[in-house]
Amino acid sequence: MSANISYKLKNSLQGALAGGGDPATSPLYVFGPFLSLIVAAGVAKVTFGASIWLAVFTVVSVSAMYRYVMKWVTDGSGGSGLSEEEFGSWAVKTNAAITVIEYTLTFLVSIAALVTFLADRVPSLKDHILGLDTRSLIAVGFSVLIALAVNRGPKIAANLFGPATALILLFLWFMVGAVIWQEGFHLPDFNPHAFNSAHLKFTFGGFARILALMTGIEIFANLVASYEGSVSQRSRRAYGSLLIVMGTTVATMLIVGPAILKLSNPLNAAKSVFTQTMDALLPMWLSYAGTLIGIAVLLSAAAASAQGIQNLALGLRARHYIPSRWGKKNKFDVPSFPAWAQVFIVVFCFLFFGSHEDTYLALYAAGVFVLLSMTGWSAFKRFLRFYSQEKKGEYLVGMAVTSFSAVCATFATFIIFRERFKDGAWTYLVMVPALYLGFDFYRRRLGAPPESIDSRLSTALSAQPLMTVPGSRTSFKIKRILVPLSGSLVSDVSFYAALKIASKFGSKIIPAHVAKDGAAAGLRGAAFLNQVCAQWSSDAYSLEPLLVHGEVKKELVSLCEKGNFDLICLSSTKFNPLAKLSGDSFSFNIIYATTPPIILMRPTDNWISRSTGFQNILVPLDGSEIAEQVLPYVHALASQYESKITLLSVPEVDGDKALAERLGKYLGSIRGRYFSDETVVDCIVEGSGPARTILGNINEGGYDLVAMVSHGRGGVERQGFVRLGNVTESILSECDVPMLFVSAR
Repeated sequence: MSANISYKLKNSLQGALAGGGDPATSPLYVFGPFLSLIVAAGVAKVTFGASIWLAVFTVVSVSAMYRYVMKWVTDGSGGSGLSEEEFGSWAVKTNAAITVIEYTLTFLVSIAALVTFLADRVPSLKDHILGLDTRSLIAVGFSVLIALAVNRGPKIAANLFGPATALILLFLWFMVGAVIWQEGFHLPDFNPHAFNSAHLKFTFGGFARILALMTGIEIFANLVASYEGSVSQRSRRAYGSLLIVMGTTVATMLIVGPAILKLSNPLNAAKSVFTQTMDALLPMWLSYAGTLIGIAVLLSAAAASAQGIQNLALGLRARHYIPSRWGKKNKFDVPSFPAWAQVFIVVFCFLFFGSHEDTYLALYAAGVFVLLSMTGWSAFKRFLRFYSQEKKGEYLVGMAVTSFSAVCATFATFIIFRERFKDGAWTYLVMVPALYLGFDFYRRRLGAPPESIDSRLSTALSAQPLMTVPGSRTSFKIKRILVPLSGSLVSDVSFYAALKIASKFGSKIIPAHVAKDGAAAGLRGAAFLNQVCAQWSSDAYSLEPLLVHGEVKKELVSLCEKGNFDLICLSSTKFNPLAKLSGDSFSFNIIYATTPPIILMRPTDNWISRSTGFQNILVPLDGSEIAEQVLPYVHALASQYESKITLLSVPEVDGDKALAERLGKYLGSIRGRYFSDETVVDCIVEGSGPARTILGNINEGGYDLVAMVSHGRGGVERQGFVRLGNVTESILSECDVPMLFVSAR
């Protein structure tokens, strides 16, 4: 999924600090389950070094492969983007399913390891309160706090958690120095006997447990789009970030790892092996400082996983794999739902399965290596395609590197699933298909994703000005106006709007009333319509009353859909979400139908809701051709009422100057295509959350009409499933100002 970037990284070190929290934390927790296995079995002296070297070998080979990934895919989608390009949409859905699981497991493992570090210093956390595990309660509390922080935007999260990555990288190198100073420089032994029949199970079992250190490597491919500079500079800087963090992790594994084996007792349940090693090597005050740094960086890693799930939701939403409301941004410009959904799952796991990282590590590494295998084979497939087109030596080298990396990742995947299948890896066989089917379900109903905003703007900017008929003041004729009347004061408001429009356009007004079956109801309805026509007759327009018998909602919706009208004037009390859900509001039934344009009035105690002079019209446009369908109607009204028009576009990311500049040019082209020089047209590009920004402009701009289409960039293919676009529905529900609503076609 492509990244949404609001701040550009300037160098590799900044990227390492921005994305390195997850892999940098791995030495804090991977040694515990690894050493518990081989020490308890009495095979540590034989298998320890072999498992470490296998892991390092895998890191190096996969890192080499990612140099190519970062050169090819620079939009931030990383391995998932490459897999989509080489294998198609099934790869995206599989990748997204595993990524959702991985982000959640990152959160689980990080908080579980954090609580372990905390319990190392506060043994009472191992007690129970009212029958509940204290560790788990603390883990739940931290999880909720992280969700609150990340849902307040990336700046808050960065200020709270960002410095921790720098501290842990420095501390890990300090540990490397301390080990060399006190224990000497000793790399792990590589004992060939680790691969005989008696030891092979433990060698591979240890290897599978260590491989959790690879979980964060993809983040650097996701960060490529975040850097300043040309494409080659961005990819090179991102790869430099990967080398900084993964180099630190590998150095810690190779140098500090043997010291952990020597100085700690993995069978000591009171204290983690990393804390035991810190206590043995460092002054006590510095060891406690290491614990605090570890806690901070684990918080950072958990926060990064929550932000990752937010960004993933934005990407999935843009590609129509999830409903738009799941990716809806809050006032801090981030989607709240994904983080809270993730925390709900995390809290459930902590309360029912406990807060020990060992519980989740089996799942943690398994999914990552499925993704790395897909990325590896995608890279190999691309090099193979290149070589088939042009026989170059560099393509042969690329094929060799990527095939070797893909084989290593696939081998690691096989080992992890073989060794830890019963420990939880089997759940991928349930969770991945379930998520895959969910993504596929929404994709089929929401349709293909819209054209990219850049492509669409390029098309719009090259379009020719709109040609209107010479001598004509309007591009849209309003000949027949339907006004549903119930006899209430609310419905009268829409009738007055129809009178105002008809007097300008010379239209025929059809006041329609639905009477229940029965002679008495019919007589009362006919008398009501006759009185309306007698009271409001005029030479400027004509009135043609229409009495219909039957059920109100059914008959009105049918009339609106099939009555051959040019405009519908409709009044409703302010929309109630409960009425919408229950279907009690006939206004929603009409709006959800594909009807002619609607002038919608929602009279309240606020005077601006009860009338419009069509003098100041706000037109939100998202760059899509669909949203432009409202413009002929706006042009018609502006031509008759000499209205002032305000065109508003909201960039997807606040601060994206390049997109804002292109949107400004786009609005300028719309002004030239649809409106004459005599019409006053302002163009505004601002904000980031569309619904929030539009409502803010409505409240502050003094507009007396808002003109919108039912769907925008999301497309019309999804109308049968999503009857209103997310932004349009928010405006309909919260705006008091009269609205011109056009059903997208």
